Amino acid sequence: MNNREQYKRMLNFLANAVILFFQGMCFAYIWYEYYSRVIFMPFFRRGNWAVVGMYVLILFFFTRVMGGYKVGYLRISDICLSQLLAILASNVIGYLQICMIGRDYMPIGPIIMITWAEILFVVPWAYTVRWLFVRLYPPRKMLIIYGKYSPDDLIKKVNSRRDKYNICGAESIAIGYEELTKRIPDYEAVVLCDLPAHTRNKILKFCFEKSIRIYVTPKLSDIIISGSESIHLFDTPLYLCRNNGFSMDQRIFKRAMDIIGSLIGIIILSPFMLLTAVAIKAYDRGPVFFKQARLTQDGREFGIIKFRSMCIESEKNGAQLAKKHDDRITPVGRLIRKIHFDEIPQLFNILKGDMSIVGPRPERQEIASQYEEIIPEFRYRLKVKAGLTGYAQVYGKYNTTPYDKLKLDMLYIENYSFWLDIKILLMTFKVILQKENSEGIDENQITALKREIESKTTTKY
Repeated sequence: MNNREQYKRMLNFLANAVILFFQGMCFAYIWYEYYSRVIFMPFFRRGNWAVVGMYVLILFFFTRVMGGYKVGYLRISDICLSQLLAILASNVIGYLQICMIGRDYMPIGPIIMITWAEILFVVPWAYTVRWLFVRLYPPRKMLIIYGKYSPDDLIKKVNSRRDKYNICGAESIAIGYEELTKRIPDYEAVVLCDLPAHTRNKILKFCFEKSIRIYVTPKLSDIIISGSESIHLFDTPLYLCRNNGFSMDQRIFKRAMDIIGSLIGIIILSPFMLLTAVAIKAYDRGPVFFKQARLTQDGREFGIIKFRSMCIESEKNGAQLAKKHDDRITPVGRLIRKIHFDEIPQLFNILKGDMSIVGPRPERQEIASQYEEIIPEFRYRLKVKAGLTGYAQVYGKYNTTPYDKLKLDMLYIENYSFWLDIKILLMTFKVILQKENSEGIDENQITALKREIESKTTTKY
């Protein structure tokens, strides 16, 4: 397997080149056979190449951002969904491009035809390439090394991808470094889960020397360092961690993006907001909107606006997160929560300046206070404005533990860029279509904190 590992990236590149070439040829066919003959001023050779090349670049951009090229990494369903969304987005833009070139509305039939052709090709392509990857690169035999806390939750998550990972053993650092170094070479990869820094560094260096792959659950300090800037003023390397959230130029640019984006969203989604409001009012004659105090930058409270998805007296017993099969959710609410329409009114919060389009999701003061009793660092999320969508929403779930949400949000804060915001926005459309990302917390829980406490108090040696 080690000899084949060096060809893994090349195989992935060739597989992706095949699908991109096919999609480019499909567009080239309809361009040359249909559209280039009916546009107002036909192009010459290079002009035609430029049109096809632009389509390929747009398709490549959307597919890459959505993760459609990670064939050896994501599940088949994720690959197909990513490819589907990229094809739809690219073909809509491609059609608009053709209309602008032709200075008129062009027949939409050819675009629909290649859309179906591309979709029908993607599914067998994804299954074939994934089958090849599984045959050439079977699941790695992995050893998980843990510290004070039980790794059961992480093992459960890793075991959900048995097609890629195979945890064959778990060892506590209590057995000692010398004993661990005797057992590590029997595995193809090692997972380091919540180890003290000194022990972790020793194991990292040992595995680096032996060329053994390592997966590490990062500490908050690791995430803070990941966003640092390299300083080369001296002959000693330095990392600079500014620790101020976003810089002034980033804040100005992000605010401009929020204003423009929220205005466009309100205009486009206004018919859907009207229909949703009518449906909520017609069901139980209760209020259409649900307003609640939430936390944003620097711990400031604001009133978040959402479409009401629960019954009128949903919180008569106090603040609670939504549970799986929560009987407080109305039939209308269940639908709008599933398609995330209950979040649309927050565009007005964004326009007002209380929130950003992308950022950590805002928590309630009482729930955040409970989290901070166990995880004091949870307030680190408040270095930036709360967001309608965010890193934790795209890469986590509704019921992701508070500590993991904190890590995901910190990854966003420390590695912020304009392109990261664009990627999260595009990934949000994919997440909306994935049911598991809107799953409630387990029954009999008031907040997600119960799972966090269990993971911190259960030990195994």
